[in-house]
Amino acid sequence: MAVRHRLIHAAPHEVWDVLADPSSYAAWVVGTSESRVGRGHWPELGSDLEYTVRIGPWKLSGTTAVRRVDAPYELELEVDSGPVGTARVAIEVRPWGTESLVIVDEHPLRGLGGALHNAALDALIQLRHRDMLKRLARVVEDRAGAGAHVRT
Repeated sequence: MAVRHRLIHAAPHEVWDVLADPSSYAAWVVGTSESRVGRGHWPELGSDLEYTVRIGPWKLSGTTAVRRVDAPYELELEVDSGPVGTARVAIEVRPWGTESLVIVDEHPLRGLGGALHNAALDALIQLRHRDMLKRLARVVEDRAGAGAHVRT
């Protein structure tokens, strides 16, 4: 199970403002080089974003669809990476005093990722989530004016 958390020095609504901004997706999602709104109004239920990942000379495209939303506390996404498969990514934002505890829980669902899901894959996902949460914290705290807090 790939679950990771981070304390972000901003209120839950400030974290949600970033999660709900489709133009900020590429700034905090590891590997994403660009993103654009696909269907609907992000992050309403059923809406999606289209994204591009660049790996050297290769480009991969995919979509991220909202499967469950309870603003400003929960956002569950299904990430479709084409031949790699799909994954469920749940983001929970918990009030923690005046700050936010953000918990990310990811599980492969279908395709190659689902078929090969094991402890080693979870370890790789954990590394990616550590970087993703660091980036999310930076974007949120910079927007919220909390840049004076010490970042880890």
